[in-house]
Amino acid sequence: MDALFEQLGGALPVADEDAFNVFSAPTGTLTTHYACLAALVSWAVGRGIAPDAADRYVRGLFRNVGRSLSDETRPLHQLAAGHETPRGNNERIRTTWFDPADAAALKEALDGLLSNLR
Repeated sequence: MDALFEQLGGALPVADEDAFNVFSAPTGTLTTHYACLAALVSWAVGRGIAPDAADRYVRGLFRNVGRSLSDETRPLHQLAAGHETPRGNNERIRTTWFDPADAAALKEALDGLLSNLR
């Protein structure tokens, strides 16, 4: 069965249902990611950028960031650090928007989802 899934893009066999549920919880963040991108487009449109230009820019920006995920030689925190200039735009948004309280809220939401999956 694993060979079939490899032909479809890959598989990650899991030891048991608990592990499956842990992997299932992060999938609940996919539409949140798209909603965040839509909010970026909306923000730019609200500041005078044409909707099609804002959408094209945000899609292109995150499409290219997504490609960097294929570099499995570096952990995700290193990929993030590689996109930041000290005291630059990315660091500013990360530290003011996705701060430790936000990370804790995400963990709590994932824990709640995991409880429901079990």
